[in-house]
Amino acid sequence: MKQQNYSNHSKMVFGFHGILFISILALLIGSIINLLNASEENLYSESLLVLIPFILLIMMYYVRAFALKAQDRAIKAEENFRHYLLTGKVLSSKLTMRQIIGLRFASDEESVALADKAVKEHLSEKEIKKLIKNWKADTYRV
Repeated sequence: MKQQNYSNHSKMVFGFHGILFISILALLIGSIINLLNASEENLYSESLLVLIPFILLIMMYYVRAFALKAQDRAIKAEENFRHYLLTGKVLSSKLTMRQIIGLRFASDEESVALADKAVKEHLSEKEIKKLIKNWKADTYRV
């Protein structure tokens, strides 16, 4: 794997973000076409089939959202611990979750200064990531 940096750190999983989404979309389109061509006695069952892709899309969203929330909690604990080891103090309560997520890519040498700068200048996650000179890869987040 090539070295991770700002331009290549985000990850798209082809099976999840590509194939699964396109498959659900095809199911939605097919079920709508099927509903439009349904006879009156099949209308109820055909309308239920249209509901399935909507349920799957909602599930797809929440499966991803719940996993990211759990990862965010772990990142916050890890970064808080790292900051404590480096400074003897926990991270500032003024840092947002998105800022902390941005800080996780900073090396130990620049993490503390970037955390202080993020609080003082209200830097966004993206701005923090762009300021990192010595990128610390995070290959576990999906």
